[in-house]
Amino acid sequence: MARATSTGTAAVRPAEDASAPPAPPPPDRATALALYRMQVELRQFEQRAYDLFLQSLVKGTSHLSLGQEAIAAGFGLAMRADDYTFATYRGHAHTLARGVPMGPVLAELLGRENGLMAGKGGSMHLTSVEHGVMGSYAIIGAHLPIACGAAWSAQYRQSGQVSVAFFGDGTTNIGAFHEALNLAVIWKLPVVFVCENNLYMEYTRTSTITAVPRPAADRAGAYGLDPVVVDGNDADAVHQAALTALDLARTGGGPSMIEALTYRHGGHSRADPAKYRPQQEVDEWLARDPLPRYRARLLEAGVTDAELQAIEEETRSAVDRATEEAKAGATPGHELLMKDVWADGGSSWRN
Repeated sequence: MARATSTGTAAVRPAEDASAPPAPPPPDRATALALYRMQVELRQFEQRAYDLFLQSLVKGTSHLSLGQEAIAAGFGLAMRADDYTFATYRGHAHTLARGVPMGPVLAELLGRENGLMAGKGGSMHLTSVEHGVMGSYAIIGAHLPIACGAAWSAQYRQSGQVSVAFFGDGTTNIGAFHEALNLAVIWKLPVVFVCENNLYMEYTRTSTITAVPRPAADRAGAYGLDPVVVDGNDADAVHQAALTALDLARTGGGPSMIEALTYRHGGHSRADPAKYRPQQEVDEWLARDPLPRYRARLLEAGVTDAELQAIEEETRSAVDRATEEAKAGATPGHELLMKDVWADGGSSWRN
């Protein structure tokens, strides 16, 4: 039976415990710098998206993953270029982590023609098949069976591709979660399930309505999978767990279930002030912010402050360029309204 094996970096602990496990062995210098650069890019991009929202330039709502960057970075760097990513509506970081340029993503948030989907999808539906990003899904848990379908396709074609499905802790109480796990194990599919456990399902603390303390890992055993829990605020731990699970799936070992413990800095969406969270809890998790934590680790490893400042400044300039690119895009006109709805690009054949 398919089993996901835990690594030395994946410390198993209760989901309510905010203490950090011991740091994993550091990766090589190039990998560590790449992980830091990606986390900085994801953080600065979403901070800019927030600023543009306050200027009424972002269309519709959006759900930021500020504070959760280590998960997207750890997996994004570990995945093969042709692997599949399935994300939730909180999918900006996972989209960028697969190599999608910032400009088109930001333009999509602004609802412009030069956006990733010509401004028609918005924040909650980012998709780039070219980069293996198979969609951000607004319906809770809907993408998990679809991720299984992509994994089955890869298995049938013997392509060596792996399907990775990211989801929140609230998804674990949805039927599709259990159906997808069951099917993945029965068919030994090359799929990795990653629960981004930020302790809250929208406005409700997950532990208050869930029978087990670790909503994903504690249910893994019911499907013959090992419980793997990692510190989702530690990019090294996530990256190592990702490499292990991806290799298992790619070599025919079947699915894995990884629960990454993390915390969103803001509310569920930008319309949510998140006043339901105890301030002490917020302060404890902010102290474990993945970016300053990883920066300090790099400094201890001998990376100079000047090198890290250069990464931060280069990223800031890239975000500025992406912002101007996005703002320069035109607002979609009537000619785009029916495009991609019918096979011929329009509805004229019906009249």
